[in-house]
Amino acid sequence: MPRSWGRERKRDYYYRKAKEEKYRSRATYKLLQAVKKYRFLRRGDVVVDLGAAPGGWLQASRKIVGDEGFVLGIDLKLIMPLRATNIQTILGDVTDAETQERVEQFLPSLADVVISDVSPNVSGVWEVDHARQIDLACESLKLALRLLKTSGNFFVKVFQGDMFPNFVEEVGKHFTRVEIIKPKASRARSAEVFVLGIGLKNK
Repeated sequence: MPRSWGRERKRDYYYRKAKEEKYRSRATYKLLQAVKKYRFLRRGDVVVDLGAAPGGWLQASRKIVGDEGFVLGIDLKLIMPLRATNIQTILGDVTDAETQERVEQFLPSLADVVISDVSPNVSGVWEVDHARQIDLACESLKLALRLLKTSGNFFVKVFQGDMFPNFVEEVGKHFTRVEIIKPKASRARSAEVFVLGIGLKNK
């Protein structure tokens, strides 16, 4: 990895802020900023976090839902344990049927919110990376539709590109309102945006 990248990261405001505030990732602020504006995650909610490693979104979700809520994180990578007893994690592939069944078994009820920061291994070929990200976003949507209660919310990372409008349209078929969000914590040059589906229609 280039040294210049490492220097830039250390200068990054949100990277330094995350270190100071004991969050595991600068991505924590992307979720916190989106929730502050759209209030799609609340105290007492049951939350499923797809692609949860290293755990920044788990920390943010736990901060919002409080002791009354429950947060379940899933990732292919091991997530180091967090102290809160109402945070649980599963090591597994979110696209795998067996993992999805385990997720259902772990949940105390249908979820109020499904959030997804799942990303592909970036190849450097934009068309390939965009297609892979859309595929993962579609898989996240399918799982969200399975896990969410009626009126639940869905928040997912997507790379902009020619397949993006069709994905937004698909989310709109299932939710009463759709928002496209670029949090301040997202780097300006990054193609990532977040799609928020608010209010799952009757299942």
